[in-house]
Amino acid sequence: MDMDFERIIYNIAVWAIPVLFAITLHEVAHGWMANKLGDGTARMLGRLSLNPIKHIDPFGTVLLPVLLILMNSPIIFGAAKPVPVDMRNFKNPRRGMAIVALAGPLANIIMALFWVAIFSISPLLIANEAILEGIVRMALAGILINLVLFTFNLIPIPPLDGGRILAAFVPPNVSDMLDKIEPFGFFIVIGLVLLGAFEPIINFSIGIFSNLVDIDQRLFYILFS
Repeated sequence: MDMDFERIIYNIAVWAIPVLFAITLHEVAHGWMANKLGDGTARMLGRLSLNPIKHIDPFGTVLLPVLLILMNSPIIFGAAKPVPVDMRNFKNPRRGMAIVALAGPLANIIMALFWVAIFSISPLLIANEAILEGIVRMALAGILINLVLFTFNLIPIPPLDGGRILAAFVPPNVSDMLDKIEPFGFFIVIGLVLLGAFEPIINFSIGIFSNLVDIDQRLFYILFS
């Protein structure tokens, strides 16, 4: 088997579990918080499940991350099917929507800390060097993808979570403008990604987190070697 092909398969295997669970738990967190605030739409549609299959979007969950990995992109991210939320069921629709939006990125930070724990304890529990390398790479991928999703989703452009959070704190006319931008927001975001506009922000976030948990930021580079 061609070594380059083997490396591609290996990289996909390393990234698959972290990406799937990062985007799955991100969406479940949205639905769980919405349910707590009075909107049971996601619960009734079965979207509070931790089964990744219920949240997979063929492009955002599968094709987009794989393409970014194959292209050795400095930014790896993905997206699940958005959890349906009916903000009319909240006592304060704008504030409720902001809280629901924030739940997703917070779930990513919790998952990043989980992967930090895996990274830290795996050398103490695994003696086989090949298996240890795979687990360490997977843990680093888990940390990285969750930090990217945390930072990326807080950018205040609808339909990203940051856009929904921003809408709760601006005057109604600005909020209405954000609603009008939302149908085109995905294309705006992809364009900015291709231009590298978010890379400095994400690198800054990764640097801060790495310092807080005492992980050498340079270790993440092995994921692209």
